[in-house]
Amino acid sequence: MKDERAMTENEFLWNKAPQQVPYPTALAQMEAQARGIRAGTAPERVWLLEHPPTYTAGTSARDSDLFNPRGYPTYPAGRGGQWTYHGPGQRVAYAMLDLTRPRAMVPPRDLRAYVHALEEWIIRTLARFGVTGERRAERIGVWVVDPATGREEKIAAIGVRVSRWVSWHGIAINVDPDLSDFGGIVPCGISEYGVTSLAKLGKRVSMEDVDTALAETWESCLGPIRGARE
Repeated sequence: MKDERAMTENEFLWNKAPQQVPYPTALAQMEAQARGIRAGTAPERVWLLEHPPTYTAGTSARDSDLFNPRGYPTYPAGRGGQWTYHGPGQRVAYAMLDLTRPRAMVPPRDLRAYVHALEEWIIRTLARFGVTGERRAERIGVWVVDPATGREEKIAAIGVRVSRWVSWHGIAINVDPDLSDFGGIVPCGISEYGVTSLAKLGKRVSMEDVDTALAETWESCLGPIRGARE
């Protein structure tokens, strides 16, 4: 009988959903994948997708930070953080990884280094389009300074859950979403700063362009994509 764990260690799934994925469907698939990775019966996976307009609540979300004037679905996410909006025009990338393994910027079992690597992945992806993404010690996510206004605004969110050293959830980059939908929440509990996108910054970038950049910058941040397949 073949060793299933050895087989999955040599596989890596890099998938892109062909259509919008409802949040509960994505949550169930992520949880199942993470369970299989822990058991050694499923390969690691990066899943690129878009959601229909949705608000998700992290474990620190406050009811007072949800306004939702358009009545979009709301769901508990089980990840860290507060309220987040997902919708068309936003590239979501969910990473289901075995964090007991070392990878480019991440020693084994180092959650802080993993979050740092996700931030770096976003920053290097944005740099492909001439956008300077920055970290802020007191604020989660990746931020940019709009050259037209000088205002700091958030361009990408990070939300992570780790179960027995297997990660799920991931990142969301605003490519060209309807930014007015962020007005239905206090994004990540931060009311002092706005939200931006590549389109708002004047970058004519397709979702396919972003996907290519994400694939090309992954290895330097989070290691080789071993035998990656769709």
